[in-house]
Amino acid sequence: MLSNDFLIYLAALLPVMIALYFIYRKDKNNPEPTWQLVKAVFFGVLSAPLSLVLSVPFGAIGVYSEESTTVMGQFAHAFFGAAIPEECMKMVMLWLVVNNNKYFDEHFDGIVYAVCIGMGFAGIENIMYLFENYEEWLGVGIGRALLAIPGHFFFAILMGYFYSLAHFTRNYAKKMIYFLLAIGAPIMAHGMYDGFLMVQSVLPDIAGTLTLAVIVLLFRLKKISKNHIASLLKKDGVG
Repeated sequence: MLSNDFLIYLAALLPVMIALYFIYRKDKNNPEPTWQLVKAVFFGVLSAPLSLVLSVPFGAIGVYSEESTTVMGQFAHAFFGAAIPEECMKMVMLWLVVNNNKYFDEHFDGIVYAVCIGMGFAGIENIMYLFENYEEWLGVGIGRALLAIPGHFFFAILMGYFYSLAHFTRNYAKKMIYFLLAIGAPIMAHGMYDGFLMVQSVLPDIAGTLTLAVIVLLFRLKKISKNHIASLLKKDGVG
């Protein structure tokens, strides 16, 4: 009989592995070496604890508070306690993985590496959340498989898409704009996602509406991500 801990690990990592397999299968033209992808996932895992380098100081100086009882306070928590530190650290890890990487030779590669990093982050975060909610791990696992994992997947696609555009353009002005979007777009999407969820603690009467807003946001990000994937594959002569 399978142990409870094994089932928790499985519930935490299965949706992550499905997302990784999906993006790997899309990279048909010139797939990245497996060891490079494993490296990217590992760097994504590292980005989770390293994000505390930003979130802890933000909290210490009062930029946000986990105890806030206002809507603006919860959105500050969402952005400065989660979205900004986490996406900035993922961006650093993406740069470390692809900088001087001879295998980063196609536009779609940016999305592949970004998703590997994002799923590394999401995987370790998922394990932590499920073990923190040991008695209710199944419900938490299902909820995160339907919302949090797709969220991190879409945030990563936004980052990888604009990072690739910045990497391959020779126009300096466009390069700077794309780099700003590579960090700004996932921060905005992530911050809004977390904000809608966190505000439920101070506005419980409209929790259902806020959950619906999260679902609508994810469906919108899904459509954008599909277009971004198709766009970069087309640039690489695929599809």
